[in-house]
Amino acid sequence: MSESLDATGREPPSSKTRSPGRGVLGADPFADPTETDLAFDPVEALEARQQTTATRRPVEGAPSGGAPPTVESGAEAARQAGVVPKTVRRRASARTPRLREIEPPDPANVFERFLSDDERRRLAALEHLVDEDAPYDALGFSPQVARTAFPFFYGLYRFYFRVESEGHAQIPGRGPVILAGNHGGLLPLDGAMTVLDVLLHTDPPRLPRAIVEHWAGTLPWVNVFYARVGQVIGTRENFADLLDHGQLVLVYPEGVDGIRKPVSQRYRLQKFHMGFVEEALRARAPIIPVATIGSDDQTPILYDLKSIARWLGLPALPITPTFPWFGPLGLLPYPVRYRIVYGEPLDFTERHGPEDAKDPRLVRYLANQVRRALQRLVDRSR
Repeated sequence: MSESLDATGREPPSSKTRSPGRGVLGADPFADPTETDLAFDPVEALEARQQTTATRRPVEGAPSGGAPPTVESGAEAARQAGVVPKTVRRRASARTPRLREIEPPDPANVFERFLSDDERRRLAALEHLVDEDAPYDALGFSPQVARTAFPFFYGLYRFYFRVESEGHAQIPGRGPVILAGNHGGLLPLDGAMTVLDVLLHTDPPRLPRAIVEHWAGTLPWVNVFYARVGQVIGTRENFADLLDHGQLVLVYPEGVDGIRKPVSQRYRLQKFHMGFVEEALRARAPIIPVATIGSDDQTPILYDLKSIARWLGLPALPITPTFPWFGPLGLLPYPVRYRIVYGEPLDFTERHGPEDAKDPRLVRYLANQVRRALQRLVDRSR
């Protein structure tokens, strides 16, 4: 990222009024708020809800390195990482416009000139996720940053990974939905390509909000960028908030075990975390298996130095055909072809209600059903 964060701590202006010289990511979320901040602080609201919660449990159902974060620690980590900006008011769920209702905006830069009207319409549709008077949504997403980053990731999507996909009709046009995918490739490019693929093939356009590693919230610059393009730190409150607002949530239930599995285990699902099933039952959301073929081939891991990785606080320290021999460049993914396939939704709410989310045996059984369905989809798609 070439842009720097604004260290003034002032509320960043909207994309239409942003002054020259300010970073594309807006105000520095680490800085103290000033009197220009909006009155509502979503973090304070989140913490207030936590104080009334009788049971505190670790977060599950999302990738996690080391000890899983607790609900209590999630809010503070999100505040420190800039995932929940202090200048944003929580909004009610809004209706996403269909493509025919959107006028394609004029290209904002030279890269957008290479985008079609359809692609610019899809980016414009993301504006509904943020209130007109706020630069970000309650979890840090900025349509302006997403629009700026889109050409780069679209280039990876079309020309580097040459993504092919099918099964988009399985994704409902509205309402809370969970996409559960297989994870691989060390770097989370499978998530980025899935987010882009859904955005490009749904009408109304839907932006999957990927649940990311808790440790990613501690990475300077990276944590802010993740939040600005719509990714969310994996706490239960964040997960529930997204579903309650009718959004599409992308999870990788294997967690960190998926991205660091060796070549001998490629395309074999690892043990699932189960928290995503609890949230699906609570929000009455269907779960759609998503098979990604190519991610396990982009960075073949010959061996993982787990003990050294733990000492360094990293999710993995791999030995690959190119790393560490070529230094950091050895971690760059190979230009493999991606294939993304969306399977038939698993709707457990036809037989089970929100109260069943408290039954650990049932949740484990349902999570294993999702795992088997996803493994079959992966095997058929290879």
